[in-house]
Amino acid sequence: MPTRSEIVEVGGRQVAVSNPDKVMFSGPGYTKRDLVAYYLAVADGALRGAGGRPMALKRYVNGAEGEYFFQKRAPESRPEWIRTVELAFPSGRTADEVVIDDGAGLIWIANLGCLDLNPHAIRATDLEHPDELRVDLDPGPGIPWDDIRRVAMVTREVLDGAGLVGWPKTSGSRGIHINVRIEPRWSFDEVRRAALALARDVERRAPTIATSKWWKEERHGVFIDYNQNAKDRTVASAYSVRPVPDARVSAPVTWDELPQCELGDFTLATVPARYARVGDPAAGMDEAVGSLDALLELSQQQEKAGLGDAPWPPHYAKAAGEPPRVMPSRARKPRTEDGAEAGDRTTEPAEPTPAEPTPAEPTPADRPAPPPSPTGRRKSTRPLIEIARAATKAEALAGFERWKARHDAIAAYLEPADVLVDGMRGRFTLWYRIRVNLEHVPESERPPQGPLESDYDPWAGMTDPREQAR
Repeated sequence: MPTRSEIVEVGGRQVAVSNPDKVMFSGPGYTKRDLVAYYLAVADGALRGAGGRPMALKRYVNGAEGEYFFQKRAPESRPEWIRTVELAFPSGRTADEVVIDDGAGLIWIANLGCLDLNPHAIRATDLEHPDELRVDLDPGPGIPWDDIRRVAMVTREVLDGAGLVGWPKTSGSRGIHINVRIEPRWSFDEVRRAALALARDVERRAPTIATSKWWKEERHGVFIDYNQNAKDRTVASAYSVRPVPDARVSAPVTWDELPQCELGDFTLATVPARYARVGDPAAGMDEAVGSLDALLELSQQQEKAGLGDAPWPPHYAKAAGEPPRVMPSRARKPRTEDGAEAGDRTTEPAEPTPAEPTPAEPTPADRPAPPPSPTGRRKSTRPLIEIARAATKAEALAGFERWKARHDAIAAYLEPADVLVDGMRGRFTLWYRIRVNLEHVPESERPPQGPLESDYDPWAGMTDPREQAR
């Protein structure tokens, strides 16, 4: 029996919505029809964030609770009015990515199972010069929402001092995004360097709650993810529906609203009425275009003070001036007086940030490193052990719960930041790794590295999820 479809007319164009009764959020029961109606209600605001930009398609073909996959290349079967633009990735590969320009385009990608919108920080008319600097405030485990809002307000102070206007929005997950329109005359590397300077200045002003440290074992509080400004990174844009149980939305808010708002205030069900009532709080952002000169000058000052480049994501080529791409706890230690080396070095790649995962062309460096050696020969400044590797976050966390049940006395010593949940880059989807930092556990009670609770191999029997979805 053929799948039932409905035709939605938007701006004089007809868009077929297949299987409109398909449930996309099982808890509240929101269907694909509800998702389409939502994006029609907020189309102008959503296009302000994502329109005219190349976009990676993040497809939830089995709903928000199912596995998703990234599709960079535009589907071969698409309306003639959906345009594309060719992007080059850090791996050297290229792909024609989708560019949406109107409400009909929004509905077309929603029909593909795209809950959230993931555009690049460039316009299709200029692929080498971003017109947006993105500040991604990514909280660590157990960090209260109030701390995230406080870091956002400090970020505003830094932006104001640099002559820039920030436009805040909830991430729809756990954090806050602040977008800044800039003149499209700086390279990706320059925009990233400006974002790094901003992150370090926020950390300087709020050192107890903010960090610019890339390595999770060094972080605390709210991480200001400067690497979201590297070429090929994407972030969920304004009015994106996020894959969380209550269908929260990445909602623009005013600076006056931010100190009082709560993440749960903005959902697929509530945002259309808010949009009709108050409009788009980010409506003026395209007219508030600023210069990066002040942040780049700040970057130069930081460099003179000894703060050079910071680590890049793992699949990027090694940058000039970049520090060693190795976790501090595994870096080569200085030799002792008798010539012995204090620790071993590994070449494990930098860990990607899991809060807002970005698709990338995989390289051999993306393959997982083996678990830490159980022999005890590796000595590190931070005692990390690996607990689980799994295809889904839920499976990884279930493995951690099993480990805690066997080590309940050990678990009592752990602080929220001691549990490192990493979203790792697989071929088409993320997989998840959990490690535990035992530095708060008395040394005599620390368990050794043991067998993993689950030992998932993301490349074993790999099948493209797009084939499975057909």
